[in-house]
Amino acid sequence: MDVPTTESAGLAPEDYAALCDAVFRLEHTSFAARLSEALDKQIGRVGKLLPPEIGEVVERATEAAIKAALEAALRTLGPRSAGERRLLHKAIVTLSGSVGGAFGLASLPVELPFSTIVMLRAIAAIAQAVGEDLDAPETAFACLQVFALGAGRQNAPALETGYFAVRGILAKSVTEAARFVVERGFAEESAPAILRLVAQIATRFGVVVSQKIAAQVVPLVGAAGGGAVNYAFIDHFQSIARGHFAVRRLERIYGAEIVKAEYDKLLAQAAQR
Repeated sequence: MDVPTTESAGLAPEDYAALCDAVFRLEHTSFAARLSEALDKQIGRVGKLLPPEIGEVVERATEAAIKAALEAALRTLGPRSAGERRLLHKAIVTLSGSVGGAFGLASLPVELPFSTIVMLRAIAAIAQAVGEDLDAPETAFACLQVFALGAGRQNAPALETGYFAVRGILAKSVTEAARFVVERGFAEESAPAILRLVAQIATRFGVVVSQKIAAQVVPLVGAAGGGAVNYAFIDHFQSIARGHFAVRRLERIYGAEIVKAEYDKLLAQAAQR
């Protein structure tokens, strides 16, 4: 589904083009499609075939990964994050995927949190490149939200996955978690406000993780295939991050209401094509 590129009366032409690109990244791209390109396989349905015991392992590992990313977001993000190269992030995550492909599901509890933290730093670099302040707690949570935005409409029909819908669902939890961190710090990781946000993000992140694991456990994928899966994994979330922070940049310029109205118009026009 193509996104129209006609001009907007409310946004400058270059900003309208940036919004068109963001809509495409956030609403019309899927991790399954990236995997198909990486492995030359159509694995869109494989995630549904994971046995229950593997699903439980994925669920635990996903929550652990988001907790680790949350801690990294609140404690280690800063101006130096933007100095890291995006290709280096991809190389590191690809290498960790090769390890995961070689050792299989047993490596997931270690490999996934590590990959997620590396991806977080890549996301932070994208955020700062468009004017976000990495020292601000609000930016840290905005980076973390990217993991909830990656499921896509095609991949998670049982969930509300539209970009602004997901942001709205997370808004209250983000506000409460941010207030808790400001007042008490991050020492109490088991606080309800923290756990609620982690669970909400992990549910959506887990959709993509399940597809990733389903691809990696396919016979003969091995280390090389595991690396390709993880390359597609980080490439997907970097693309989502570019769309997310492009929208936030435009909101700072034009206001949230104007940007959302133009975004919704683009979605409606694309649906009619």
